[in-house]
Amino acid sequence: MKNNESLDDLAIFHTVVREGGFRAAARRLGLAPSKVSATVARMEEALGVPLLRRTTRSMATTEVGNALAERIGPLLAGLDAARAEAAETADQVRGRLKLNVPGAVMPDVLPPLFAVFHARHPEVEVEIVVENGIVDIVEAGCDAGIRYDDVLAQDMVSIPIGPRTQQVALAASPDYLAARGAPAAPRDLIEHQAIRYRLPGGPLLPWQLVEDGRTITVEPIPRLILGVNAIDTGLGFARAGIGIIATFRNWLEEDLANGDLVPVLPERWPARTGPRLYYPSRHAPRPLRAFIQVCQDTHEG
Repeated sequence: MKNNESLDDLAIFHTVVREGGFRAAARRLGLAPSKVSATVARMEEALGVPLLRRTTRSMATTEVGNALAERIGPLLAGLDAARAEAAETADQVRGRLKLNVPGAVMPDVLPPLFAVFHARHPEVEVEIVVENGIVDIVEAGCDAGIRYDDVLAQDMVSIPIGPRTQQVALAASPDYLAARGAPAAPRDLIEHQAIRYRLPGGPLLPWQLVEDGRTITVEPIPRLILGVNAIDTGLGFARAGIGIIATFRNWLEEDLANGDLVPVLPERWPARTGPRLYYPSRHAPRPLRAFIQVCQDTHEG
């Protein structure tokens, strides 16, 4: 047996495991799927053990393959970091930035930031992974994450990204309110039908309103429940008269202005802190530092 796998071969194998298949890895690496498959087969022949279990429909990592991927992952990441540090003398920022973000920041928070970022740093490849649960960004292979109101690990730092505060608003279609009546107080909501969001594998997102200077929680009838991964689809159902929706006020501006939706209990809407970018306190790669600078410049501006 000859253990003469090159770093390129190891990187290809690790990408197959990380991406979950040959075709996905080939797209990520810019290689033909046949070359990726042949590389893994060559490694398995040299090692004398299977690294992957293949069927016509799926692929799984063997115990040996999983152990190999876990061992080489940090080594490959270290090499990437070393290359990035070596290139930092160059004027042009290059490399890859991978962010793990909730769906709530996709429609309006990130697009203007990345418009500025890409104008400044056109050589940086950006990948955005949308997940709404709590995620270990280091384990997930991401440079940074964005979350609302989450308790950060001790080795994380964070900065505001997007609006410092956001107001959570209630709205419904004119047809729905004409048929059901407009609630006059928070307690009236328990008789109303609502479009609610559910966290992955968890509870429904609570509806909170301000009453007598304090924040209260109300539980309307869940006429329609959407996963938070579909958070940007809720307004379409609200326009169709399904029920009352609770969402960020800035997402409602156009619908409120043209009359497609009507505000519900606007004097009771609460405010919450905006999203934050968080990342490990250790040395940040240059593309991430460049993105942090864009976020800071946007807030200062």
